[in-house]
Amino acid sequence: MAEYSKVAPTPLLKDELDIVIPTIRNLDFLEMWRPFFEQYHLIIVQDGDPSKVIKVPEGFDYELYNRNDINRILGPKASCISFKDSACRCFGYMVSKKKYIFTIDDDCFVAKDPTGKQINALEQHIKNLLCPSTPFFFNTLYDPYREGADFVRGYPFSLREGVPTAVSHGLWLNIPDYDAPTQLVKPLERNTRLVDAVLTIPKGTLFPMCGMNLAFNRELIGPAMYFGLMGDGQPIGRYDDMWAGWCMKVICDHLGLGVKTGLPYIWHSKASNPFVNLKKEYKGIYWQEELIPFFQSATLPKDCTTVQACYIELSKQVKAKLGKVDDYFNKLSDAMVTWIEAWDELNPAGGNTVELNGAAKPSK
Repeated sequence: MAEYSKVAPTPLLKDELDIVIPTIRNLDFLEMWRPFFEQYHLIIVQDGDPSKVIKVPEGFDYELYNRNDINRILGPKASCISFKDSACRCFGYMVSKKKYIFTIDDDCFVAKDPTGKQINALEQHIKNLLCPSTPFFFNTLYDPYREGADFVRGYPFSLREGVPTAVSHGLWLNIPDYDAPTQLVKPLERNTRLVDAVLTIPKGTLFPMCGMNLAFNRELIGPAMYFGLMGDGQPIGRYDDMWAGWCMKVICDHLGLGVKTGLPYIWHSKASNPFVNLKKEYKGIYWQEELIPFFQSATLPKDCTTVQACYIELSKQVKAKLGKVDDYFNKLSDAMVTWIEAWDELNPAGGNTVELNGAAKPSK
């Protein structure tokens, strides 16, 4: 049954995983995460003013890229990387050479379980990614590969092997990830309930992906994790992770890959300004009534057998169908193609690495 996945401790994958952090400020929050992060390599993507010095606590192995680095490495293709928006984090996905990525925001702290024990979010993400997903048939005991669970009576034996897990989507305690209108009507609401569950999101079902506590298998789905054009010079913000999630889910469904959500939780410490958020979101709130039906009905040809081919095909459909909604989507479609071109340049099929000469800082 599912027993095989429970016998061994979770591998640390310290040589196979990068932690990507977008930021505009000093990374003091890493002190709280030191017991869990210190043995991993960090990729820090500095947003905003590239002349500002970002301080990183001693002892962390990291490389830091600012806008000048992005422009130098990508040249004209740097236009696909957002500026003054956390969407810039996807540059870190592109330059990583590791199999797995964990990305976290700098206002996310270590959460505690109901017993008061600190939650190692990264360890749970690794568990999620290394266990199969079950997108074709829902198991009412949720993740059958977790200790204490299994496939329930009536679950088809032909589907119990599952499929590879491409994405692990974590949740948050304290400040909920609400849109601006909900923030405004529920300014004091806090999430205090930790639900001890991991679920596979069924095939054909979309979901609102949050980028603040997220891990994925870069080799399986990396090129689809583009966070779009947001922030400075764009008519929309705070939909970067949503856009990536919708594109990624359509492609995962097509390629037979799984997406999990639930554990692990982090502690989201800071609520953003709902009035600022509303200014960023208002077009997205309107447009998503067109976007969701588009993604729900999107299909990809059988000859699209790679993530890149799927993404290029999706970009064509974005231009053909969403370009009528607003010219922004024509621009976004072009950026999706540029993103794939840049990804392939930095990640050639033969596996040869491209020397980036980033601002690498070895641990001390």
